[in-house]
Amino acid sequence: MNKDVLADALAIRAMASAFDAQRGKLPVPGDPHRLPSNVAVAQQISELGKLISELGDEVLFRTVNKSPGSATFRAVSSFSAAVRPVGEAASALGEVAEQLVFLEQTEHLHDRPDAQDARKAAGRVIDEMLGTAYTALREAGDSLHAASTAVSPPSSRFRAALGRTTTPSRPTALAVPAPATTPTVPAARIVRSR
Repeated sequence: MNKDVLADALAIRAMASAFDAQRGKLPVPGDPHRLPSNVAVAQQISELGKLISELGDEVLFRTVNKSPGSATFRAVSSFSAAVRPVGEAASALGEVAEQLVFLEQTEHLHDRPDAQDARKAAGRVIDEMLGTAYTALREAGDSLHAASTAVSPPSSRFRAALGRTTTPSRPTALAVPAPATTPTVPAARIVRSR
């Protein structure tokens, strides 16, 4: 396997894992007694900003250093496509931070009916934006995981291992289809791979 292709696949997988980790750090929406802290949300916005910058660096590096006929176009496309959902997640968390500031500023007004309605609305916005951030980070991670497999498909050994089972045969979601074409080798010639 081409070492550049392997490097691209590993870089894409690492970035996908970073977005999965960010998704795991998101506060759980729907609990009015456990609002996320302003500090935690600000840290996550900062971390997403760094990841967006890393995506840009990956695109720039591969765009500047690509060799003619290289397979890096798929990696460039994958990193570029992840910017949008990660930007959406950061934007949603920015809205969460704004609503948290509003709740802090109106804490002393919690007995007034008009303030209660506005504070409840802020809680709903927080829940919605946390859901938006979660979905966007899942989209970014899933697309990068798929791209890493497309850039560097599983080896024939891995596909064979997936095909072996000790249970009765039935289709599974993990089965990887065999390549559409298999290379043909003349009968008189022996080919060895490294």
